[in-house]
Amino acid sequence: MLKKAFVAPDPGRVRLRFAARAVVGVGLAVALCGLAGHTLVAAITGGLAALLALFTVTDPTVRGQAVTTALLPVVGLPVLALAALLHDLPLARDLAFLAVVGAGVYARRWGPRGHSLGVFAFMIFFAAQFLHTVPGRLPESYAAVLLGLAASSAVRFGVWCYERRLPAPTTVAAPAGGTGLARITTRQAVQATVGAAFALGVGQMLSEQRWYWAVGATWWVFVNTTSRGETLVRGFRRFLGTVLGVGLGFALAVPLHDEPVAAAVIVALGVFGIFYTAAVSYTWMMLAVTVMASTLYGLLGVLDPALLALRVGETAVGALGALLAVLLVLPVTTHSVTDEQVERAVRCVHACTAQAAARLAGDAAADPAPRVAELEAILGRVRLSLVPLVHPLSPLRARKQRARQIVALLDDCAREVRGLASIAADPEASHDDRLVAACWRVEAAVEALTDTPLDAPGRRAEAGTLPQTGEGGPVLAHLHALEQALLALAVPLGRSERLPMGA
Repeated sequence: MLKKAFVAPDPGRVRLRFAARAVVGVGLAVALCGLAGHTLVAAITGGLAALLALFTVTDPTVRGQAVTTALLPVVGLPVLALAALLHDLPLARDLAFLAVVGAGVYARRWGPRGHSLGVFAFMIFFAAQFLHTVPGRLPESYAAVLLGLAASSAVRFGVWCYERRLPAPTTVAAPAGGTGLARITTRQAVQATVGAAFALGVGQMLSEQRWYWAVGATWWVFVNTTSRGETLVRGFRRFLGTVLGVGLGFALAVPLHDEPVAAAVIVALGVFGIFYTAAVSYTWMMLAVTVMASTLYGLLGVLDPALLALRVGETAVGALGALLAVLLVLPVTTHSVTDEQVERAVRCVHACTAQAAARLAGDAAADPAPRVAELEAILGRVRLSLVPLVHPLSPLRARKQRARQIVALLDDCAREVRGLASIAADPEASHDDRLVAACWRVEAAVEALTDTPLDAPGRRAEAGTLPQTGEGGPVLAHLHALEQALLALAVPLGRSERLPMGA
């Protein structure tokens, strides 16, 4: 687990730059709040706003990121006012918090921007509980939030906008999946609200002051998950990361809570750890979050071992709330999500092949490269949806083996498609008449794995059999290997009865 977090490949050092920029942005926000004469609580508010802006805004373009960042205060400031005004009205506050939870998850249907605004709204309400924001503190809190967003934006879009030199990432829109409760975002909004209600009630039984930790645990378990299995795995990882973080926090934050310089260094390391490990290990990210939170509590003068133990208990309650919600309320099974993602992957394989074949046939407008990038993005989603099945603690050995076969075969498909696309990009590559038949064979293999036929009239009569790899050069070699991988994929997917004739 440690190797996965800190020795994982970091092409272009993107994660390193992401984390280092976060430390600079958050540090600048806190420093400016201090220079403005804000209290420690307001400085923490500004730093948190900067952290959230740098972490949650994930639009594929820099322009989109700037627009979303500009919209953060439009959502966050009214939520902050609501939380402050309801501070002394527990029932109304709790109902408002649950409404923010549901709306925040529901907003995911509008893509990265909706996701970012939903997370920011929730975390602003959460921070108001964490910092005991009351109406009298609103002007200073507003100023701190705006100052934090301005500082993080200056760093992200001015001083260190490394994204401008990177190719725009390929995003894969989530399928609609029907309307109403059939949509995954709606289901998850209901699940998150129910789970948060459970966490809120039980969390208040554990502590009337720190109950919001349980609600936060439930919320973050639902972020970036789709199926029941993904949510359960994320809940386990959150609890594990919190336990490890409490142990480390006890060793660092408790003895150093009277040393502001040392505490500031620990907070900076926590921010770096959150951003650097987020993409590869949720457990280690939660460890960093817990250490940072423990240190902040030390700076606020309320840290003690009992508080850290309470955090573990509240986190367990929140994870349990999420678990019960995904099991009992409108469950979205891992199987259904995985099937949908795999089908999208194999259809994208077909689209890549068709574009490459058209390019080799002389169509200058055909370009398989965007489809290859799209395939890589879809495969990332497939791997995420299969995490519950390949998890080391999964008792379903047969399903684990099938999941690993699916991932391995899809990786084989991606490798062959990349090779095919690279050859098609070569202006010296020439057309071979047998490519048409070979591509039709690949299309037939894709149709065997999907539920609806592909539109290619008359191919059955002309497809024949795919030439052997030695007869048609590297292009036919890639197509032959691609067809074999697709035919092999039919076995773990339970579609072997649909194999085309001659397979």
